Amino acid sequence: MAVSVVLLAGVNLQAQPGTPGRPMEDPTKQDTVRSIVLYFTRATPSEKTPDHGGFIQRWLMLEPILKPNRSNTVFTDSYLRQAFDTLYFQNQFTTLPKDGEKVRVGEQELTWHALDSRNFNMKLFRFAYGLNKPVYGVLFWAVTVVNCQEEMKNVRMAVGSNSASMWWLNGQEAVLLSGDRRMVMDDVVSPRLTLNKGKNIIRGAVINGPGMSDFCVRFLDEAGEPVKNLTISCK
Repeated sequence: MAVSVVLLAGVNLQAQPGTPGRPMEDPTKQDTVRSIVLYFTRATPSEKTPDHGGFIQRWLMLEPILKPNRSNTVFTDSYLRQAFDTLYFQNQFTTLPKDGEKVRVGEQELTWHALDSRNFNMKLFRFAYGLNKPVYGVLFWAVTVVNCQEEMKNVRMAVGSNSASMWWLNGQEAVLLSGDRRMVMDDVVSPRLTLNKGKNIIRGAVINGPGMSDFCVRFLDEAGEPVKNLTISCK
């Protein structure tokens, strides 16, 4: 994936680390160039560990699917389940995509990107904006692989998202965040789950109307502490 960076006089393009709970930025007041390198780096072949807070920063991200929403659309559970259960592309719930792989969604041809976030959260608005893709009235798909040396029982998936989202672990629904919400870390926490020894696949779908969009995901143990003894990959 070739990304060019344009340097403009007087504009600070240096990426800053993310901070949980930091107010969402106004997209009209910064980032005057379209570049995802301000917020992401390309994922490497080597496995990655969670950050100091246990957040998963490596994801395969699909370019946004057009999902126009009327201004009065309410992201109720029933609306979201219909939106997230819709089959947008072939093998949507079973395939493990590859970096650069393309899929067709209606008239759109969309590409998967394997990316590491520079922040604790994945800034979906910045991902789409940096690739000159639609940022409003869209649906994002994300996939990652969590690798465990041993089985881990009674962990919980903790998710925050802007706006609504749904998350699956190894093909089973784990978390649903409904309503038009702002991202708060650990906003919704799943029931107790088991991470299998070896590979575990997380899939997520985030829907956005107007405004910003991002998400953060981590696992918590029975004591509520971040799970860090795992690795993340895209294969």
